[in-house]
Amino acid sequence: MAGGQERVLKRRIKSVQSTKKITRAMELIASSRIVRAMGRIASARPYYERLSEIVREIAASSGLPKSRYLGEADQGGVLGLVVMVADRGLCGGYNSNALRMAERIIRQRESAGRVTKVVVVGRKGESYLRYRNIPVVGSLLHISDKPSYEDARKISDLVLVPFEEGSISFIEVISTRFLSAGLQKLELTKLAPIDSATFSTDKPAGYDFEFEPSPELIIDPLLRQFVQARIFALLLEASASEYAARQRAMAAATENAEELIKSLSRIMNRARQDAITTEIMEIVGGAEALGDALDWESDVGVTQFRENRN
Repeated sequence: MAGGQERVLKRRIKSVQSTKKITRAMELIASSRIVRAMGRIASARPYYERLSEIVREIAASSGLPKSRYLGEADQGGVLGLVVMVADRGLCGGYNSNALRMAERIIRQRESAGRVTKVVVVGRKGESYLRYRNIPVVGSLLHISDKPSYEDARKISDLVLVPFEEGSISFIEVISTRFLSAGLQKLELTKLAPIDSATFSTDKPAGYDFEFEPSPELIIDPLLRQFVQARIFALLLEASASEYAARQRAMAAATENAEELIKSLSRIMNRARQDAITTEIMEIVGGAEALGDALDWESDVGVTQFRENRN
């Protein structure tokens, strides 16, 4: 029985050791990709900041034509909700936190009789929402590892075209903001109409612009390009956040595997000691029984010798 238990424990320890190697490798891969993702964020930041400054100055100038991209959001209208999650799991609560927030917003709007049109980035989000019987009007899969500006343009086409046509009143994005390798924050970002807080800065505004050919032909394409740049920035931060979450999750899994191996090793050593103790007891018991038998035979032989002599 003890030998069988020892074999089972050995197999389990070997299995946990194999799992530990996998989680350790995934941890190292995620760590290396965090650095690359941070580099992509840093490379894209100057373009976004410069474009944001231009749009801010234009939005603050006088005499602009009306645009759907500027103004207050109609909270009672149709919400276009973009949910950014990962294509894969094994990244802790990265996916579940965003999806729970999305479901909560959708259910609250449903209870108030309001409509939400959902666009999902990431295979995990699509499968989760469809399982919850939440309609998905569009999805973009297999881009979370290394999103490109073209991916941001595809997402913008799914939400900005209906927004410009008027079938969507306002657009919000659920994504995870990358603050540092050790800190990420789940956020709900107002995408369109553009929130005035987006342009908050200490620099004075109020330049006068001359538009060629006309403001009506320039303002909407410019604001659309700005929204696309925001989507791209959110995609990059979500990708970096995913790697950071996966690195932490795999590090925790590796530590848990090490603890489990130690625990199983102690149990196996205890089982081995019990088996050795049992064997020793059996040997000692057998030796004592054999000694008693020899003593009995010796006593019987002496008695028989005395009887025969008499």
